[in-house]
Amino acid sequence: MFEAVFFCLCLLIEFKGVFGVDTDGLKSVSVMEGDSVPLHTDLTEVQREDHILWMFGPQETRIAEIYKHDIDMHENYEIFRDKLQLDDQTGSLIIRNIRIKHSGLYKLQIISNRGNSHKRFNVTVYAHLPVPVIINNSSICSSSSSSSSGRSSSPKCVFQCSVVTVTHVTLSWYKGNSLLSSISVSDLNSSLSLPLEVEYQENNIYSCVINNPIRNQTKHLNITEVCQMCSDTRLHIFLSIVAIIIVLLFTALVWRICVSKKHKISKQEAQTQEEEIHYSTITFCPQSLQHEKSDEADNIVYSRIVT
Repeated sequence: MFEAVFFCLCLLIEFKGVFGVDTDGLKSVSVMEGDSVPLHTDLTEVQREDHILWMFGPQETRIAEIYKHDIDMHENYEIFRDKLQLDDQTGSLIIRNIRIKHSGLYKLQIISNRGNSHKRFNVTVYAHLPVPVIINNSSICSSSSSSSSGRSSSPKCVFQCSVVTVTHVTLSWYKGNSLLSSISVSDLNSSLSLPLEVEYQENNIYSCVINNPIRNQTKHLNITEVCQMCSDTRLHIFLSIVAIIIVLLFTALVWRICVSKKHKISKQEAQTQEEEIHYSTITFCPQSLQHEKSDEADNIVYSRIVT
């Protein structure tokens, strides 16, 4: 009889636990990826008959529970494999090495003979922040130009602060402690870029800051050094062009000298060849011809002809 009454009492308590009033409201918890996060029950000690149930997500999937001091870790939920731990004294849930995929709504339900209660925790996990990168590209250095009033404006330098693969962050430019501009993103693995235009030789402290609700990363900008380099770029380009022109002119001059020298040498060789030509005179010797004829006469042999 006593056991039946106790069983009915347990059912009644559990029924009130599911549909009871959320007395503690919703608690927001923000953590960095890789941290260990405790979600507290605020109990000093778990009694034997206490039923501590932890659930996750909109479907309220059971991930861990304690009943009659027996701990049951629902390891079939793959995203929490080897990451959950229950404190057997207080029933608090500890998430070790938490990742971004563990962000979401956690619900605690406590059922006991002292009454029932439940808590909700909205856990947001943030990735580690990269250090912003400030780019100074000489091609985007602004030159002196005429303003709308017709007057010439001073030279300016343009910088770009960028971060990649970030989520739930804000990227901002600061001049000293004053906010100049900012841009935010909530999408996963997004990229942000924010420009800054400053006047040449301006002596102020600028900083590019990326932050989330937990931490921030800052990159300072040395205007005096970097903007001077930006302004001197045009002089470097001009000097480079002048140097190229000088090299081309020198090359043309050397080529001209070489061609003239070669032409002169060819002309001298032609004159030398004309001076070395020898003319030969053909002389006939009649006496020798007569001598040869006499020799031929001496060699004539006469024969007798018989009729």
